[in-house]
Amino acid sequence: MKAFDYENFYERVGKTNGWDFSHLKSFSEGVRWDFYDEVVKRCEKTDILLDIGTGGGEKLLSIASSLFLLVGIDLSHSMINTALSHLKKLKVPNVKFFQMSSDELQFPMRFFDVVSSCHAPFSSLEVAKVLKSGGWFLTQQVSEADKWNIKEAFGRGQAYDKTDGSLKKRYIRELNEAGFSEIQSFEYDAIEYYERPEDLIFLLKHTPIIPYFGQDKMDFEILKDFIENNKSEKGIQTNSKRFLIIARR
Repeated sequence: MKAFDYENFYERVGKTNGWDFSHLKSFSEGVRWDFYDEVVKRCEKTDILLDIGTGGGEKLLSIASSLFLLVGIDLSHSMINTALSHLKKLKVPNVKFFQMSSDELQFPMRFFDVVSSCHAPFSSLEVAKVLKSGGWFLTQQVSEADKWNIKEAFGRGQAYDKTDGSLKKRYIRELNEAGFSEIQSFEYDAIEYYERPEDLIFLLKHTPIIPYFGQDKMDFEILKDFIENNKSEKGIQTNSKRFLIIARR
């Protein structure tokens, strides 16, 4: 099967729904932290924050009162347009959004007090370049074993052929090589429930968990069997596995 084009996928989904999953009926048991709460805990009112892979900007806008200046970047033009639309509507004066690659951060050296990246790729060297000495970097990422029963049912999926924990180890190694210290990592594997089949279908169509989901008519037969085998009184069960890395520059 041909390689999945994640960049174009994210751009297309951004144009379709702006990453708006607010109408999904789902809940989780066993989540150990809220990522942006962890970010705010390490911020002062006078700090400047860079958020890599900011998406539609909702999370960044929600913590704007905690910092002096917040800058969100995303590779997707459509995501930045969505973020700018939210910014215009809410009229938050201390937030800026830019379309930019995380592989080439176009900011002055040592400009930011805190850098965050939630479910988005980043370059440890680029983060080190723009983060002040003593500044914090926090990232939350999706583990390889996330939605594992779904991937097993389909026999394919995002990072399906990767050893669980590989990405976390790589990021920790790269942060060490970039000069970060006090590197800590945490993880959780929460139980996740989707109330209706249409919630699960929306998830699979608007995320790359199962690349090319729906292009083969058998996908819906597989999904039907998966739902029958994993439904309970709480909903259709899967898992949400995340890891968190916190490092000091």
